[in-house]
Amino acid sequence: MSSPTGPASGLPVRMPRPRQPGRHRRPEPLAAPEGAPALVLAVPGTPAAATRSLAEEVVSIARSELPGLDARIGYLDGDDAEFPTLQSVLAHAGEERTARFEQAKAAGLDVKEPDGPVAVVVPLLAGPDSALLRRIRQAVMESRVAADLTDVLGPHPLLAEALHVRLSEAGLARADRARLFTVATAADGIILASVGGDEAVQAAGITGMLLAARLAVPVMAAALDQDGSIASVAEQLRSSGSQQLALAPYLIGPEIDPGLVEEAAKEAGCSAAEALGPYPAIGKLALAKYTTALGIAPQQPQGAPVR
Repeated sequence: MSSPTGPASGLPVRMPRPRQPGRHRRPEPLAAPEGAPALVLAVPGTPAAATRSLAEEVVSIARSELPGLDARIGYLDGDDAEFPTLQSVLAHAGEERTARFEQAKAAGLDVKEPDGPVAVVVPLLAGPDSALLRRIRQAVMESRVAADLTDVLGPHPLLAEALHVRLSEAGLARADRARLFTVATAADGIILASVGGDEAVQAAGITGMLLAARLAVPVMAAALDQDGSIASVAEQLRSSGSQQLALAPYLIGPEIDPGLVEEAAKEAGCSAAEALGPYPAIGKLALAKYTTALGIAPQQPQGAPVR
């Protein structure tokens, strides 16, 4: 039996924990607004099962960060059978939005005719590639729906973190400089390999500076799609004192033939790490591009502190 002051038995009562005031208070979880445009991941390269698995993992990460998110995948070189093209995914999203409005109106609901973009298209690219971006813009135009196209994912500190992780997984860098252990095969010079010409090399160089700060070794960007670029940068690094080089692909993966990375590593006479792939930061950055485009951006994803 209880009394106005609590249980008669004297057992403690679990009271709800008060909300923490001030700037350390946890933010309310963000959810996708009702009727928000779809996030459409534009995937370049030749479609394959591995590409689909990678893209699905990226959108799964985005959905986990923003409950209620309508995330879809459109392939730049799709076949509209197993791999839907970007145009068809956008057109279908537009048709679905129109159908929902018509159904609500037929049911007698007081609904406003939808306006604004049907989708926000996020290119699955770490850096700029004018040829691929031109094709993505063309696909958006050919879909004949209102869609916003965001910038590519980089440069960003989270990409430097992802590159560091891929290098450490390949045994080419220490996982954590703060810990006192050595990696016998750790590189003392990194070639950051990009595609997209000079613009892509310049953009990769920004992330390269962040990676150099993490590893405390020189990092130089080079173009996989320019003859002699990789070999030239390898020579510059060696002439400046680096003896054990490593190649780090500044690529998600699907945008190039994997054989190009292997050939570049042979050209430079060094080992290579894996492409960025479905590293968790990729999904978070894709979502950040989406939410920023809609003006509902939560706090931007931050890179891990340099150790």
